[in-house]
Amino acid sequence: MKCLIVQPIHDAGLSRLRAAGVSPVLCPDPSMETAARLIPGCDAVITRDAGLSAAAIAASDRLRVVVVHGTGHDAVDKGAASARGVLVCNTPGANARSVAELALGLAVAAARGISAGDRAERAGQPGFRESTSFAELSGKTALIVGWGSIGRDLGRMLDLAFGMRILVHSPSAPDTGGYTRVATLEEGLAQADLVSLHTPLRPQTRHLMNAARLAALKPGAILINTARAGLVDEDALLTALQSGQVAAAGLDVYDAAAPMGPLAAHPVIFTPHLGGTTEAALIRVAEGAAGHVLAALAGEIPPTALNTPDLEGARA
Repeated sequence: MKCLIVQPIHDAGLSRLRAAGVSPVLCPDPSMETAARLIPGCDAVITRDAGLSAAAIAASDRLRVVVVHGTGHDAVDKGAASARGVLVCNTPGANARSVAELALGLAVAAARGISAGDRAERAGQPGFRESTSFAELSGKTALIVGWGSIGRDLGRMLDLAFGMRILVHSPSAPDTGGYTRVATLEEGLAQADLVSLHTPLRPQTRHLMNAARLAALKPGAILINTARAGLVDEDALLTALQSGQVAAAGLDVYDAAAPMGPLAAHPVIFTPHLGGTTEAALIRVAEGAAGHVLAALAGEIPPTALNTPDLEGARA
């Protein structure tokens, strides 16, 4: 049996596949054209943010399962997979601590101007510390939007490390761990000194942080996004930064042109999707993805299956 690896994963995952008799087929690039060319003969696919297109799925001849290395599965055409009887699942939670720690780091860096201060020092520009104001996080209010594994970890960190008051906006979360759930997003935004986004990108959450929502923020708040680029309307964010409504932002996900665009002239920290890239997280996610492949090929349905109802309908 063969498993197409659309984007690189840790060797620990590849070793687990090989030990079970599944041969990894490595894509030289993550384009869907390459995936479609190499997918014939493959029983499984592991992909990251490149996803898997309908055309690539259509080119398969024995595909049984697609596993997303990580949480976000928007780029996998689940409708096309279901129509072909292909199971799709992901590996949520395995990199939660890694992403939460980056969100925490971005929050501290944004509040204290760390990256801009570093650039000023390297350029020999004096007076940075007098050029703007900086904030402490201690005792302030944080709004966590999305109370999954990552949001929960970050909320606890901010509470324990800084004594922050934690508000939660997550209508579907059954339990908020004793933290205050706000009835509406706007209610939380009006109180928050720090907002961190940890919700999936769906049609209803695209541009969740739009002009109206940014205007509803407590003036001078910090915005952190380590979830999905489409959650933030970047044009609206630019306007909010220009007016001071948003004091600073830390973005691990964003439009590809954003770091070279007008946002770069403002206190925005850009990191290249580093959230889940610690060594420990990469091992956990790769081994988890490989485990899901092996389970599915053995006829089991992994607990993180994303299209089980459609799949059952396709097989009926």
